[in-house]
Amino acid sequence: MDRFLLNNRKRASTLEDEEILPSTSRGETVKKRKCRKYDDSYLDFGFTSTEINGEERPLCVLCMKVLAPECMLPSKLKRHLEANHKYTIGKPRDYFIRKLKELKQEKSTFFKNASIPTNALIASYKVSYRIAKCKKPHTIAEELILPAAIDMVNIMVGESAGKLLSKVPLSNNTVSRRIHHMAEDLNDQLIEKIKEKEFGLQLDEATDNNKDAHLICYVRFIDGDDMVEDLLFCKNITASAKAQDLFDILNNFMSENMLDWIKCVGVCTDGARSMSGSYGGLQSLIRSKAPDALWTHCIIHREALAAKYLSPALNQVLECVVNVVNFIKTRPLKARFFKKLCDDMGAEHSSLLYYSNARWLSRGNVLSRTFELRQEIYIFLKEEGHKYANDFSDKNFLIKLAYLCDIFEKLNALNTSLQGNNTHILKSMDKMTAFIKKLKLWRRQMNEGTSKDSFSILQQFLTSNTVEISQDMKSIFEDHLSQLVVWFEKYFKNEDIDKFAWIQDPFNSIVPSEFNSTEEESLIELSCDSSLKSKFTNMELTKFWISIKNEYPLVCEKALRVLIPFSTSYLCEAGFSAVAVIKSKYRSKINVEKEMRVAVSSLIPRFEKICNDVQAHPSH
Repeated sequence: MDRFLLNNRKRASTLEDEEILPSTSRGETVKKRKCRKYDDSYLDFGFTSTEINGEERPLCVLCMKVLAPECMLPSKLKRHLEANHKYTIGKPRDYFIRKLKELKQEKSTFFKNASIPTNALIASYKVSYRIAKCKKPHTIAEELILPAAIDMVNIMVGESAGKLLSKVPLSNNTVSRRIHHMAEDLNDQLIEKIKEKEFGLQLDEATDNNKDAHLICYVRFIDGDDMVEDLLFCKNITASAKAQDLFDILNNFMSENMLDWIKCVGVCTDGARSMSGSYGGLQSLIRSKAPDALWTHCIIHREALAAKYLSPALNQVLECVVNVVNFIKTRPLKARFFKKLCDDMGAEHSSLLYYSNARWLSRGNVLSRTFELRQEIYIFLKEEGHKYANDFSDKNFLIKLAYLCDIFEKLNALNTSLQGNNTHILKSMDKMTAFIKKLKLWRRQMNEGTSKDSFSILQQFLTSNTVEISQDMKSIFEDHLSQLVVWFEKYFKNEDIDKFAWIQDPFNSIVPSEFNSTEEESLIELSCDSSLKSKFTNMELTKFWISIKNEYPLVCEKALRVLIPFSTSYLCEAGFSAVAVIKSKYRSKINVEKEMRVAVSSLIPRFEKICNDVQAHPSH
C-alpha cells in the first residue's frame, strides 16, 4: 500500500510539469514540457535568472554557470551550492545580493569594452585616410599622431579617455592595410559610376626616382548633374613602354572591370610617338576598340613646344643666364656668399632658381628672378672674375633680358590659365586663338614703338636708365614675335573649332550641316527657349548642357561628346607630382596605385561598409 501511494505521488508531480496536448493523426499523445518560473527566494541559494533562446534558466551569481531549465527547483539549486560552493553554506541573503550587484557591474563593463574595438576600427580608418590624403609615411601615425593625441586628451579630458584612445590600432602595417581597403572601395565606387556612361580618358607615362615606370590614366564622366574627374589607375610598366605594352595595360584594366570601349568618347595624351602614332601608336590601337573616340594632343604640351623658339641673339641671353645660375647654385660656398651679398644689399630675394627644360614655367621664372637680382649678380661675378660679369652691365644685354622676362611672363600666364580641372577643348582653344591675336598686336606695337603698356618690365628698365631701343633690337624682337605666331599657328591650325559654335552659343549660331532633321529641329526649339537664355549666361558651359540633357537629349548628347574629352594632360602631370611625394627613396617598396587612389580621388570611402567587412581588434 505504501509503495502504491508513493507511485501515485510521483505521477502527480510529473503531471504538474507537463501539459497533455491533443493526439496526432496517428493517435499519439504529445506532451509539452511546462517549466517552472524563477522565484525571488531562489537568491537564497545564490541563483538569479537569465533568458537563453526564449527559455528562462537559473544563473549562479558565484560561478556564472547557467543550468538547464529543469534545474529551476530549490532542491537542485541547493545541490549545486553544496557541491560547488561549500564555503557559502549558511551565508545570509545579503551576501548573494552583493554578488548579484557585482555580476551586473561586470556585465556592463564587458559590453562597454566590447564596443571599444568597433569605434577604434573606425577611428583607425579615419586617421589612415588623412595620412594617405597628406601623402605622409605610415609610421607617422604610431610615432607622432597617436602619442600626440593621447597627450592632448590626457591634459584636456583625462587619463581615462587617453587609455581608451590608446586602443586605436595605428601601426605601420595596420595603416597600410587600411589604405589598401579604402583604395579597393574607391575603385569599386568609381567603376560602378562609370558603367553604362560615356567617358573620356587622359593618359601619360613617366619614370619615378626609383627608375620604375608608371602609366597613369584619369577618367572624366557625367555623374548626375556634375562632371567628375578621377584617377582610373596607376599601373607599373613591367615591360617596355611601347604602344602595344601600354595598350595591353589599359585594355586589361577595361576587361577586368567590364568597361565598354564603345563608351569611350575621347583620349588625351602628349605628343610622344608611342602615344600619338596614327599607325602603330597607342592612338591607332585604341581606335580599333573605340573608332568614334576623339584624339587630342595635350594643348599645354603644344603651347610649350610652340614657345620654345628663340632667335640666336635671344638664345644667347638664355644660355648666359643658365650658365650664371649653375655657376652660383651648384657650388654651396658661392651660394652662401651670394645669399649674404643679397641680404647686405637689401634684395627682395636671396637665391636664384634652377632652370629645368621639362618644366613648363621654369624658363620664365628663372629669367625673372635673374633680372630682379641683376645688380647683385654683376657685383658677385665681378669679384669672382667670371667671363659673363660684363654682360650684366651691358645695356643691350639687359634690354634683351627684360624683353624675355616680359614675353615669358605672358607665356607663363597662358600656360597657367590652361591648367586646372574641368577644362574642355572649346575653352582652351578660345584662349589659344586670343593669344595668337595678342602676339600679332604686340608685333605691330613693337614696330610702331607703342608697346609701353604691353612690355612693362622692358619699359620700366628703359625709363629708369634713360635709354631707347635701337632699330636692330626692335628687329630682333619683331622677328621673335613673328616666329611665335608661325609656331603657334602651326601647332593649332588643325583645330576646327568653328563647327562647334552651336555648343558655345546655341541661341545665335547656325545649325551645323551634319545635323539630321530631328537634331536640327531640337536645336531650333532650344534656341527659341527664352527661359534658358538667362540660365545659359549664368552657368558654366558644361553645367548648362548637363542641366538640359533630359529636356533636349539629342543635341545634348552631341554637345557632351565634345565637352567630356580632356583637352590637356594636366591631371597626369599632377599625378606624377603626387607619385614623387609618395614614393620617396625611403618608401621605394610602397604600392603606388593604392596610395595614389586614396590621395587624389574625389570620392569618399564608405567607412561603415568597410568596417562591417573587417574584424575589429583592440591591439595595434
